[in-house]
Amino acid sequence: MALDTEKIIEELKGATILELNDLVKAIEDEFDVTAAAPVAAAVAAAGAAAKTEFDVELTEAGQEKVKVIKAVREITGLGLKDSKDLVDGAPKVIKEGVSEDEANDIKAKLEEVGATVTVK
Repeated sequence: MALDTEKIIEELKGATILELNDLVKAIEDEFDVTAAAPVAAAVAAAGAAAKTEFDVELTEAGQEKVKVIKAVREITGLGLKDSKDLVDGAPKVIKEGVSEDEANDIKAKLEEVGATVTVK
């Protein structure tokens, strides 16, 4: 007995949500399967992927703004004016797409001089 896939699809298009729900439950009961398994597997696979790139954001300059500007210059290689503008415009991303270790190093350097930093 061959299935007429097109006919089945046409019948499903005309079904109500309740009818489709009943159909799914009947299939689950008949074949001892669950329709939620692929969704659970996809969620588990997505959670298993580790983040490898991070952005470091200067949230606040703090009380020692001059020291923060010097640290930003050292970290980014920007000139004095660009570093000052970046610090004055906080919250701003200092570096994008860096490794976790580099992000933590940058955060430590900036917090050491009184800045508030967020790693995203």
